Amino acid sequence: MKNIPYILVLIRLILAPTIVLIAFNFENCHYIIVSLMTFGLLTDIFDGIIARQLNISNEKLRRLDSQTDLIFWLSIGFSAWHLKSGILENYTVSISVIFIMEILCYVISIYKFGRETCTHAYLSKLFGLSMFVAFFNLIAFNQGGIVLFSAVLIGLISHIDRILITLILNQWTYDVPSFYHAILIRQGKKIKKFKLFN
Repeated sequence: MKNIPYILVLIRLILAPTIVLIAFNFENCHYIIVSLMTFGLLTDIFDGIIARQLNISNEKLRRLDSQTDLIFWLSIGFSAWHLKSGILENYTVSISVIFIMEILCYVISIYKFGRETCTHAYLSKLFGLSMFVAFFNLIAFNQGGIVLFSAVLIGLISHIDRILITLILNQWTYDVPSFYHAILIRQGKKIKKFKLFN
């Protein structure tokens, strides 16, 4: 039972290159990709929930989960760009800014604490869900519009939140719900976490 969260993370890690290979080597693969993407999202949701229920949610698992998430979503974004570049080209600047902010999150955390960021903040989770909806809408139905714009906007805001968390904390901490919670942690106060999310 204690291996289930690790198995779910591993499945998502395997799905990442699989999605890219399918996108680049098969025609009419849109529904296959969104199916694998949905399965990957479910593994992302349940690995943390199961780990917390089994009381095995630790730094090692959370860091592994965080880096796997990055690889998973990058693979989907890369595949989506290959399949739907005509639509995504309209968001080149915004997407580039999000990439730069993602790199900045890592650079600041590694410079300050000597290890990568691993906040699993609420806004980051919302960004993940918004990316899922946007990519699903894009790949399956060839649509961008307000759904994709909303995902980009949420992405920008969530990255600001992550950067603020790292700047505010005086020591590396994983599973920090928001920059407000980072302020409380810095002040030595106990923060309330919801078992379903953190």
